[in-house]
Amino acid sequence: MDARLLEILVCPICKGPLDYLKDKQELVCKADRLAYPIRDGIPVMLEDEARTMSAEEVEALR
Repeated sequence: MDARLLEILVCPICKGPLDYLKDKQELVCKADRLAYPIRDGIPVMLEDEARTMSAEEVEALR
């Protein structure tokens, strides 16, 4: 994942910061508890494609 791209990407819902989970190939919005997939190196920033995270998953990232 390109570092410059990560700097400018934000959550499409709340416009908040995203965390990159390299092992899961996801961009995570802790505020909305959503994980956006990265497919073939391209972030899929669609709410319908995002995975809802449990409170425990989000807490583990803090």
